[in-house]
Amino acid sequence: MSGKTSPRHIGPYRLLSPDGAGAVRRAAGPDGRDVAIRLLPPGAAPDIGRMREVASPYVVDVLDGEPAGPQPYVVSRFVPGRPLGDAVAEHGPVSGDALRGMAYGLAKALAAIHRAGLAHGALGPETVLVVDDAPVVADFALTAGGDSGGGAADDVGAWAATVTFAATGRRDASAEALPSGLRPLVEAASRPDPRERPAAEELAEAASKLDLPARPAPAPGTGPGLVPRARPESAPAASAGPRPKVAGEAASARGVEAHEMRVALGWARLLTAMAVVIAVAVAIIAPVAGLAASLAAVTLLRLAAAPERRGARGWAEAFGRTLLTVPYAAACTVAVPVGLAAVAAGGRIDSLLACAFGAGAGAAALWTAPGVHGPRRRLERLLLPLARRPRPVAAAVVGLGVPALLAVVGAMTLEPSFAPMYGLQQTLESSLDRLQHAAGRW
Repeated sequence: MSGKTSPRHIGPYRLLSPDGAGAVRRAAGPDGRDVAIRLLPPGAAPDIGRMREVASPYVVDVLDGEPAGPQPYVVSRFVPGRPLGDAVAEHGPVSGDALRGMAYGLAKALAAIHRAGLAHGALGPETVLVVDDAPVVADFALTAGGDSGGGAADDVGAWAATVTFAATGRRDASAEALPSGLRPLVEAASRPDPRERPAAEELAEAASKLDLPARPAPAPGTGPGLVPRARPESAPAASAGPRPKVAGEAASARGVEAHEMRVALGWARLLTAMAVVIAVAVAIIAPVAGLAASLAAVTLLRLAAAPERRGARGWAEAFGRTLLTVPYAAACTVAVPVGLAAVAAGGRIDSLLACAFGAGAGAAALWTAPGVHGPRRRLERLLLPLARRPRPVAAAVVGLGVPALLAVVGAMTLEPSFAPMYGLQQTLESSLDRLQHAAGRW
């Protein structure tokens, strides 16, 4: 969002510490919410749209930004954490369940960033905030060319270096210094050939199964961890402003963020359900056009789920996955009118309406059949940034709720139209009539 910059404002955001220095400033948004503003060098041009799509409790939420102009900036939710380097300096290296959670959380953060078609590009102790022992990744995709691809493999290598630092307190430590359970995973993520490194999602799955020993308590007078008083180099926190003084404040902030994420997910799922209801109702009103529209929509959503694979290969993969759901849809499309005809023996149900309900069942299968969740989840992710803000989500509920209600009423009252395949309409109607008469004789 563009706007004038002054000593007390950056765009529409009011600085809470106008005299502060550094690339990160704490500010208040137009709605009064605390935010962190990352100032970028001229020409940085981050992809704010994609950054806002990244939804994970382990990644700072990007809210807004000005990607162009003399002073580009990115606005994110204020995270009351401290850099991983500072946390390790004060409390010593991480071990046990906390180390497993650190490895898992960082991998899940990268997986969420990569799903949006982005790469972090600068993962390290200075871009990881620690909130109640959990990592929150900040400052992602700020470098030029932040698209995923080769950058995803580089992020995996940075994950290995960051986890090693968290476990040892040293930037130059080797994998030999790590617990035996974690060592193979870090070695795999550090392979010289980036193509041989595992994906971030694979790292997260493997890290979730780790059983790591807790580090023994340090001897009296030695200080915490392997490097008791040495302070590793670290950069300022990615979210400016005062750090929490007690663990309870961090835990409270973390709980608030988790609650907000659950609420936003709930709204996103409600909006997605409304969209599916509209798709099913349209398929009942106009079976041919409605089924075609649902097929196109689920295919496009599958393609959008992997923007780095756009092109002929991406289209082929998305279309192939949609084709795998066609048997579900075809079975429902046939079973519903046949079942209705069998129940309503003697021709007591309109054959055309029964076929239309079959088309609606087929459309529902394309979105919600067992094992079919990719398009629906992708739609939820697309709607999630909208669902985090009260006014937009209220407008979206009205904007989808009213059409959903009208579509349901239309499906119940309007005569179905199989346009432009009127010959198919006559064939289906006569076939179902014969089936009902046959069932009535039985």
